[in-house]
Order: sequence, then structure tokens, then C-alpha cells
Amino acid sequence: MQNGELARSTQRLIAMLRPEKVGTAAQTAMTWFKPLPISSSVIKPIRLPEFPAALGRIGSLEERLAQAKRDVKRAQKLRYRVFYKDGSAIADAATMLARRDKDAFDRICDHLLVIDHAAKPSIGGKQPVVGTYRLLRQEVAANHGGFYTEDEFDISGLTDRHCGLRFLELGRSCVLPRYRNKRTVELLWHGIWSYVRQHRLDVMIGCASFEGTDPDRLALPLSFLHHYAQAPEAWRAAAHGSRRVEMNRMPKEAINPKAALHELPPLIKGYLRLGAYIGDGAVIDHQFGTTDVLIVMPVSAINARYIEHFGIDASRHAA
Repeated sequence: MQNGELARSTQRLIAMLRPEKVGTAAQTAMTWFKPLPISSSVIKPIRLPEFPAALGRIGSLEERLAQAKRDVKRAQKLRYRVFYKDGSAIADAATMLARRDKDAFDRICDHLLVIDHAAKPSIGGKQPVVGTYRLLRQEVAANHGGFYTEDEFDISGLTDRHCGLRFLELGRSCVLPRYRNKRTVELLWHGIWSYVRQHRLDVMIGCASFEGTDPDRLALPLSFLHHYAQAPEAWRAAAHGSRRVEMNRMPKEAINPKAALHELPPLIKGYLRLGAYIGDGAVIDHQFGTTDVLIVMPVSAINARYIEHFGIDASRHAA
């Protein structure tokens, strides 16, 4: 391939991940946080109860928010299976005994669950939880010591620069292997979208992970994120200096974008397609056996086609 063709091909790949124009729907999204006129017929705010019974459904899969402690425990059991039993996380004695992935943040977070009603129920008669996300709103975090993300990344400057916006932390995302398909992932994102709409949130943040703790083995994808997806200054936040791992491990001209995209975890690739940015520097998480990067996703920057797909009022898969 000639140099000119390679350059054009690279630009097309990057454009697929980060469209230059967010489109009409995304521009409309920027007005959600202003009072809507009563007579408005273009955008109707969704009417969800404080704790909706269900957020959406595709076939036998249903998405809902945890209603009680027993629901949170089901999410924790799924996380234990994915992170510890099947993954590389190292469990302490208490975690091994409980067979649940749990921490102090679980008590203050909302927990999004995907449940399969066609699967074999548990001994207790419950349908299995096959996917989950943990959601923490800024006002809740502020009253309980901050975000989980703050242990790895210094986001104080980011939140201060955008003090008029409302942040949502996404975390503890996991799906059972056999359910890692379009339907399950789409339901999870539909649930997040419904939650963002319900609470009128402006920015999503959180850690996303690569398997492994050797950044040299991750030189290609980390360098790709540094050169092609780093947040602009207004949205940038950096890893804490004591934990920071350099992401710029290869010069830009040495990167093969197609090969780099192939090495990105599906979750990170999905975030980029939605319109997310990547923070400055990575962090090694030895407990979970991962290398973490910071995701910053302003709602106003979300790719318009995804807003249109789920519906501005999050009604596409509404239960």
C-alpha cells in the first residue's frame, strides 16, 4: 500500500471510532439538562419510577436495576465468577469464603442487571444474572468519599473544570462468556442510556481494563489509544503519579491501526465507537491482574447513530 493510501485508510479507521460531527441527535442531547417547555412534542422526558421494575427486554433477556440486597448479591456472585473464578483476579480469604466480589462501593451504587428468563433457575428459584454494571452518581459519591476511579486517576481537575455538569461512574462491567454477544451488550447499554436519561447526567467516566500487568506486551494498543484517542485538554485527567504507567510506548508512525484495533478489548472498542476519550496514563491493578485506562465520555460527544438507535427517550427496548 502506498503512503498516501495508508494515510487515507488510517483516517477512515479513526473516523469510524471518533466521528468529527456528532449530528443532530447528539446536539439535541446537549439540551436535555435545560427545562423542557410543557408543550414540547419533540423530546418527552421518560417517566420512570424511582426504582423501575424493568428497564428493557430483548427476547428472554431482561434488564433491571437491583431492588434489594439479594439482587446485589447476585451481581456480586456473577462478578466473582467472571473476575476470580474464570479471570486472573486474586481473591483474599474473605472473598474466597463469600464467593462474591464485593467492596464498600456496592452499598452506595445502583446495580444494572441482565437476567435470562429462559435459563435454568438457581436452587433458590431465581433466574440467573448474566450481565451487570455498577453505576455511581456524582452526588452520591460526594457524600461517601468520592468515586472508585479516584484511587487510580486524579479526576479532581476534570470535575472542577466542568462543575456545572453531572458525572456518572461506570464500573464492574462483566458478562458471562456465553452471553458476550450483541443482544446482551445492547441491553446493558440501553439500561445505562435509560439511567442517564432518567437522572439527567452529563458525563460518564470509569476504568476499562486490558488483561495482563505487563505494559510492554500492551505497547501497541496502549500507544494507539495515546495517539488516536487521548482526551482533549478540556476533558483530560491523568493517572496518579505514584501509579502512572506511560501509554506512549511506540511512535505514531510505527502503529498499525488495524492491528491495534484488533488488540483492543471489546469494551474499550465499544466505548470509542460511542465517542469516548481516553485519559493520560495507565494504571496496573495487581489484584485484578489488569492494566487500566480512564474512560471519559461526555453525553454531548456520543455518536449520533447510537442515540438514534436507542432512541433519544431510551424507548427502543423499553419493557
